[in-house]
Amino acid sequence: MTGRSFVSPATRDRVRGLALPVALALGRLGLTPNALTILGFAGTVGAAVAAAAQQWTLAGILLLVFGIFDLFDGALARATGKASKFGAFLDSTLDRTGENLVLAGVAVGFAQAGLTVGVLLAVLATAFASVVTYARAKAEVVGLHGEVGIAPRSERLVVLAAGLVLAGIPGGFLGFGQAWLTVALGAIAVASAVTVIQRIIHVKRQLEQGENQ
Repeated sequence: MTGRSFVSPATRDRVRGLALPVALALGRLGLTPNALTILGFAGTVGAAVAAAAQQWTLAGILLLVFGIFDLFDGALARATGKASKFGAFLDSTLDRTGENLVLAGVAVGFAQAGLTVGVLLAVLATAFASVVTYARAKAEVVGLHGEVGIAPRSERLVVLAAGLVLAGIPGGFLGFGQAWLTVALGAIAVASAVTVIQRIIHVKRQLEQGENQ
């Protein structure tokens, strides 16, 4: 039950290739990889504020636009030879903080609208998504591979952004309104929980294989 994400490695490589020219152009403007990381985080904070204000579509657009900066900083760092351990640490830390802030913003927005189910799902999505990240980091600390599962961060952000945009369409897309965001949160919570289980099993198998060698 190791599983793979819904996006294939080949697709990821193609997307990174498309991001490189943009990243280099930003670099020529004087932006460093760490500056791009911080800029992306600032935009994500804006998405969180918009979500808390129930500006769902704006929050979704900001999340998508500034989530893309996660591609640019790494691409620029690799292309210019400026990759560093601190840069990787900063990128990972701000990525996870930004995701949690957006989910917190969604919870606040739902609370103000009196939608208890939405608040609960936002809390569950935050909890399980955080453990997904922790499981990978802990596996790597002990020298094991931990990046498996159906719901890594990029997939979670796409689902969340789609739910936000659909929720904010005037009149509600197909008449469902904020139900789209509720469904997105439920999908993130369930997929993240499954991913946590997949990573636990994956690590356990690696340890068992090591013991049998």
